[in-house]
Amino acid sequence: MINEIVAPVLSLGGLGLAFGSLLAYASKKFAVEVDERVPKVTEALPGANCGGCGYAGCGAFAVAVVEGRAPVDGCPVGGAACASAVAEIMGVTVEQSERKVARVLCHGTKDKAREKYEYYGIEDCVAASKLGGGGKSCAYGCTGLGTCVKVCQFDAIKIENGVAVVDAEKCTACGKCVSACPKNIIELVPESQATWVMCKSKDKGKDVKEHCDVGCIGCKICEKTCKFDAVHVIDNIAIIDYDKCVNCSQCVVKCPKKIIHGKPEIKKAYIHEDACIGCTICSKQCKFDAIEGELKAKHKIIEEKCVGCEQCVVKCPKKCIEMR
Repeated sequence: MINEIVAPVLSLGGLGLAFGSLLAYASKKFAVEVDERVPKVTEALPGANCGGCGYAGCGAFAVAVVEGRAPVDGCPVGGAACASAVAEIMGVTVEQSERKVARVLCHGTKDKAREKYEYYGIEDCVAASKLGGGGKSCAYGCTGLGTCVKVCQFDAIKIENGVAVVDAEKCTACGKCVSACPKNIIELVPESQATWVMCKSKDKGKDVKEHCDVGCIGCKICEKTCKFDAVHVIDNIAIIDYDKCVNCSQCVVKCPKKIIHGKPEIKKAYIHEDACIGCTICSKQCKFDAIEGELKAKHKIIEEKCVGCEQCVVKCPKKCIEMR
């Protein structure tokens, strides 16, 4: 009786030992070496697995970085701190790039944009867009059904009065909303850029007015107003060159349709006269003739002319100008 029990146990135990030894040998024989930097890079990443870097997830991105197929600052969610940490692991340096945020280039809310029909169907912008471009009369307008909201993992987008609105504090610039929008009206913009056109319609002015009260009519007033050559009307729509724009808000003030977003508060420059050396660099830099003063004499700001472009602050060698 005992032999009938012991024999099978010993047999199974022997088989287990044999297979275990075989598996141990195979694991060593066919082991795939993993660069020790891969887990370190993965740990330095935020772990969102959002795909904003262009890879399937943080693990895949880490492998790509180590293999040299992806830049160390390729994670939009982690930002500058993450890029620095990854660069340190990789033994390289990285230039600090400005954080970006998503901006919705449409201001055609329900009370300002006309509708050509009332949509009843799937609450999805892509689905609605297949039915004549959606319910809004403007073919370029935000559909407002929240496809961008659904793909955002960071709760950074919501629909307000028929138009998507981005919470810049929560946005990580992962780019998923940009890819998901069927109207292509969401763009990633430098965070410091306070000026952007809230419209993407390429229709002529007369047609725009028929569809929306706040659409760009291509009047070129903004283009003529800008002293920094940062705004140009192309294909009937004002386009801002973010590399040239200094957020002076003059295009915002002059726009007759009020569809150019600007900084919420315009501050005036102030010169601390005790530190001013009268070098005249600020007055030469000012395109609005808002600074007066002779060479080697104390300079002053002409407040009514100052538009708050801050270029004098940037150029002052003594750093004696501030915005108030």
